[in-house]
This record gives sequence, structure tokens and C-alpha cells, in this order.
Amino acid sequence: MTMAAVVLAAGGSRRFAGEGPKLTAPFRGRPLVTWAVEAALGAELNEVVVVTGAVDLEPLLPAAVTLLHNPAWASGQGGSLGVALDWCRRQGHEAAVVGLADQPLVPAEAWKAVAGAPPAPVVVATYDGRRRNPVRLDRSVWPLLSLDGDEGARSLMRGRPDLVAEVACQGNPMDIDTVEDLQAWS
Repeated sequence: MTMAAVVLAAGGSRRFAGEGPKLTAPFRGRPLVTWAVEAALGAELNEVVVVTGAVDLEPLLPAAVTLLHNPAWASGQGGSLGVALDWCRRQGHEAAVVGLADQPLVPAEAWKAVAGAPPAPVVVATYDGRRRNPVRLDRSVWPLLSLDGDEGARSLMRGRPDLVAEVACQGNPMDIDTVEDLQAWS
């Protein structure tokens, strides 16, 4: 079975009031986006896909990633998920492990744990018992996902708990949403 790691990096970062785009801001000496992308690469899946939109991130990303652009990025995270899953479908992947570009402290080990968990239609990482990213989505559930707004897989997990398995992960799933978050965690 082939599986892609997907990093969603298309948003406009409305809550981030820093100088320049959030994902290009320095976090512990490197652009914020590089942390999630390197963790996804470290999972050693068949392909790493990065979906961009509001900001051109290509100069910051390694050549090893597949870069996709979501022209409708402002419509929400669901649209970016749709762009990624459409690509994964055309490439023949049977599953996608999806994470967010603004979660720099989710390590490669979390991506690996979710990817390698026993088969289930949806596998979600947990940190101290709380569900967070990354999330593995089997091809069988792709048609069931909300691709509008920012719900993504959350509405499916709420509505169909019978499809969901959890895997405990190490790391810190906090999001960098504001300049204050960036400063507090850097």
C-alpha cells in the first residue's frame, strides 16, 4: 500500500500580526514551515505533498516534496485537503497522513506512528489523550470528508466514531497562530 504525507500550508494566517507571513517567520532558527515538512519527510512515506496557497513557500521547501497550489485557499482548510486528496487519488495512494504546517513540534515519530498504526479508516494521533494531528485517512473515507471550510476530518470523526482509531504519540501538537505563540515557543 502506498501512502502520502500531506502538509497543509495554504492559509493566510489571519491571526498572525507579524512582519511577513507566519510560515516564513523564524522559529528556533528556521522558517516555521520547515519543521512540519521535515517531520513529514522523516516519516519516510512514499511521497510528501505540501499544499500552499496564500504564500509562495517553494524557495523554503526541499526538492523532495511535491508542491501543490490551492487557488481557493481562502475558502478554508477543507479545500486544501481536497487538492491533496485529489492528487493522492491520481497517484494511486491508498492513504494520506495529514498534518499542519503551523505545528512545528509534532515530530517525525508521530507521523510514523500514525502511518504505521493497525488498519482503520481513520487513525488520529493523541497527545495526553487529546486528538490532534497528524491524521491518517484511508482512501475509503475520502468521499465522506467535508471539503468546505475548516472542518476537514473532524466532522467525520465526530459523526462516525466507529471508523476512528487513536494512536498515542510523543511530541507537542501546539499550533503557532499568533506572534505571541511564536515568541512563547521559540
